[in-house]
Parts: sequence; structure tokens; C-alpha cells
Amino acid sequence: MSTLAPDPKIFACKQSEALAQQIADAYGIPLGKVITSHYSDGEFQPSFEESVRGSRVFLIGSTFPNSDHLMELLLMIDAAKRASARHITAVLPYFGWARQDRKDKPRVPIAAKLVAKMLETAGATRIITMDLHADQIQGFFEKPVDHLFASTIFLPYLRSLKLDNLTIASPDMGGSKRAYAYSKFLNSDVVICYKQREKANVISHMELIGDVKGKNVVLVDDMVDTAGTLTTAADLMMERGALSVRAVCTHPLLSGNAYERIEKSQMLELIVSDSIPTKPSNKIRVISCANLFAEVMLSVNANKSISSKFLM
Repeated sequence: MSTLAPDPKIFACKQSEALAQQIADAYGIPLGKVITSHYSDGEFQPSFEESVRGSRVFLIGSTFPNSDHLMELLLMIDAAKRASARHITAVLPYFGWARQDRKDKPRVPIAAKLVAKMLETAGATRIITMDLHADQIQGFFEKPVDHLFASTIFLPYLRSLKLDNLTIASPDMGGSKRAYAYSKFLNSDVVICYKQREKANVISHMELIGDVKGKNVVLVDDMVDTAGTLTTAADLMMERGALSVRAVCTHPLLSGNAYERIEKSQMLELIVSDSIPTKPSNKIRVISCANLFAEVMLSVNANKSISSKFLM
């Protein structure tokens, strides 16, 4: 006698509970219950409060610092594996540690590769993530990776602005591919910022390649950390005659003095996803990625194509 596979189950890591609840609502099933026990030294233990035996399990957690967020996801994957889950899909709206994707000097780690191996060793059978810092990180996995593009949620908003003389800009040379992809869909020009760094998060010099005079500029990037690059680029473009400057950044890390920099800059607004929780700000507009992930998770569970979610 054949038996039907149980319905999928969705669980959230603490740092992504709000987004996971929205994803579960959009998917149409309740968010699974997890409790976390804490020891006085900081060690913690997540526990599923319902059976996952034979189920497809989606575990939602962005792995932005601190490292407890990554550790929590790894522990939940391990718990699901030991509880006999049939499939374990790690859903990382933001894949942290991705900036260390290569050896850019001697005697440094490739952290993105290490994280990929840790997720697989813990027991993840599939990865769903969005706007990786570098496309080649997909190749660090031996399991299937669904790499979604946040352009599917940002492009409709940018079109709704109906900006004349629109120009897409990349804040650095490495983001030029992303800028050209946006420009193709928006039928706009492209400019590139060339920057030199003294060290991580510290810019020593920035120059603009292209003309922004009389243009409404939209900077696009995969993440915003201290906001130093974005605000410097925005102020430089306004000095060069731009009519307005906005920025679209998928992952709002917003560390250090980022909020203060954004408020003081000449940038009109920063448009981000909710892959990472943000604090309220008059200049930050959050566009939810919950429906995007829910639709992809539905397709994955039904073994249907998700190619329509890859606009870039």
C-alpha cells in the first residue's frame, strides 16, 4: 500500500522569524514551532516541537553576523537530519560570509567555500538563496542551488517611479554586470564608479566613469554594509550634476554608522529587501521578498520549473 508524502514544513531561525512568517503565510501553511534552550555560557540548542519524519523541511535563516546565526541554521539542519526528514532545504535569503569567495592575498581563508561545506555536512540537500555576492559561489556546493535574483521584486518598483533620463550606476567595477542587467530591462544608460580602498570598508579615492549630468541615477548593488561607498557615490554624482540619486541594494547589513550616513547623504532613498531585518528610517524603503521565496518553495516542492524567477 502506497502512502502520500507528508506536507512540507517551514521553520525559522530566530534572526529571520518575521520574514519566515510572511513566507509561510504566502505559501499557505503555518510556520512550524521551534523552541531554543540556552545555557548560561551562550551555547544554545534548537528543538523542533513537531514531527518532521519523512517531510520536506524548509529551514529559513539569513547568516549575517554574528556567527550564532550561521550556527543556529547548522544546528537546525542537523536536528532535521537526525529526526529523519526526507528533504532538508536551507533557505538563506542572505548568504553571509560570501565576500570571502577567493584568496585575494596569501594566507587567508575562502570562507564562502567553508560555509557551503558546513551546510552540506550538516545535512542540507538543497539550497535556496538570493543575490549571492559572487555567482561562482554556486559552484562551491555539491547539492542543487537555486540562486534567485532580487531584480524580480525591485524592477516593478523602479518602473513605477517613471523616471525620465534614467541611468543605472554600479558603485564599483565588480558590480558592472548587475548594472548592465538592470539597464537592459529598464532601457537606460550605465555609469560605473571606480574606487580604491585603503582597507576593508575604507575608501581612499572614487572616480566616476560616465556622464550623470541631468540624469536620475539608480545605484544597484547586492549589499550595503557601512554605506560608505553608496553615500560617497551619491554625493559625487550630485556634484556632477545628477538630478537625483537612489540606490537599490538587496541585503541591508547596515553596520557601524550606516544609518547616519544614509540620513546625511544626498541620496533620496535606499531600496532594500527584507532578507535582513532593518531599523525604521525615512530614507529606507523595504520591499519584501517573501512572495518570491514562497513561490519558489512551492515550485520546488511540486518539482516544477523556477526559471521564470531568473530575470538576470
